[in-house]
Amino acid sequence: MTLVDKIIPARAVVILTIVSTMLPACRPRATGPEQRYPVKGTVVSVDKRGSTVTISHEAIPGYMEAMTMPFKLKDERLLSDVADGDRVQATLVVAGLKSWLEDVVITRETVDPSDIRSSQAQAEPKPGDEVPDFKLVNQDGKRISLHQYRGRAVLLTFIYTRCPLPDYCPLMTDNFSEIQKTLKSDASLYERTHLLSISVDPEYDTPKVLREYAARHSADTMQWEFASGSKDEVKQVATYFGMQYWRDSDQVVHSLRTAIIGADGKLVKLYRGNEWKPEEIAAELRNLKLPEEARSNGGRR
Repeated sequence: MTLVDKIIPARAVVILTIVSTMLPACRPRATGPEQRYPVKGTVVSVDKRGSTVTISHEAIPGYMEAMTMPFKLKDERLLSDVADGDRVQATLVVAGLKSWLEDVVITRETVDPSDIRSSQAQAEPKPGDEVPDFKLVNQDGKRISLHQYRGRAVLLTFIYTRCPLPDYCPLMTDNFSEIQKTLKSDASLYERTHLLSISVDPEYDTPKVLREYAARHSADTMQWEFASGSKDEVKQVATYFGMQYWRDSDQVVHSLRTAIIGADGKLVKLYRGNEWKPEEIAAELRNLKLPEEARSNGGRR
């Protein structure tokens, strides 16, 4: 249920309060232990395509220090109402690898609602677009480039090793781990695919840090590489795929992007959030056709 109250006195401040509540009878039955934490903060940006709201929040007692982070809303209808600069009070629910905000109260105080900065849609590539070459450094300190993977389908995503939200980078890495297990069970599929996790925290995520991170997740780095580079190199790749991110203290605030690039170097599919499943992408990779001209130029490094 959503209640919107507008009070607009003549020549006065506009106050907009949005309250999102769910009756107890309407709540889905919990599938596992859930932790709940109070959240207070200010909306920094709204990503309707990614269904997230980035909030600069106060310290969350017992869970997280003050920082700026993206959050999912349980009631996604509020994405049409919330705007940059709004004050937020909500309950953060953490359930395993998933987290979301519920019982949201949003208060807006502004002289003119039209002055609120609207989120600008980030340009993104379309399926069939040729992905430009880019150069990075992998977990072994070796320079790599996109073109060296021609002849193999590439699945790439963006992470950083210190990411605290379970349904962001940790989920992406767990999903990639499941995908690699599936690929390794099929020798032919393994040979014609490659996985790449790109860190958006190059200052901290050095090759050594990425190598240790890969080891903790039992990654076969012959097929699944972890890479970063200079700030400009990483920004170039992330911006191309429409990913938004920025640093806030020791954390990186970011959206999510995962892409499948065909053996011919063209974009096959772009995923904007974390709703995709490992089996879904594994099926996409399995169904990709390998062009004969790419096959002749393929081969492992």
